Amino acid sequence: MNGLRYLWAAPVSLAGLAVAGLAVATGGRSRVVTGVLEVEGGVLTRWLPRLGIGMTPVAMTLGHVVVAVDADTLERTRAHERVHVTQSERWGVLFPVAYLAASAVIALRGGDPYRDNPFEREARSAEE
Repeated sequence: MNGLRYLWAAPVSLAGLAVAGLAVATGGRSRVVTGVLEVEGGVLTRWLPRLGIGMTPVAMTLGHVVVAVDADTLERTRAHERVHVTQSERWGVLFPVAYLAASAVIALRGGDPYRDNPFEREARSAEE
């Protein structure tokens, strides 16, 4: 059953592997922690913080790949990002679409597209 979760999330993980490869090629480091590839540094240090609209991302989950600006951020956000890994396993290739759609609906209703996103609320609950 574990293999099916990896397979269902594989299209998103492949995008994560491309980002990870770019990060490692530009001086980043990687390691596998509990079945998840964690990558930090390199181009991610400059690239990740520029992705946010109204917030500054320092880590991101893409399937079974978690990328972050540095090793301390990977450690600090591990519980939060593992929830997103589980969400990726649940939603598969639909996860990025569902996440962005939820953010768009929330923004249209006047909410905060990051803080009020149900995927983020679930991830934040793991931090407590």
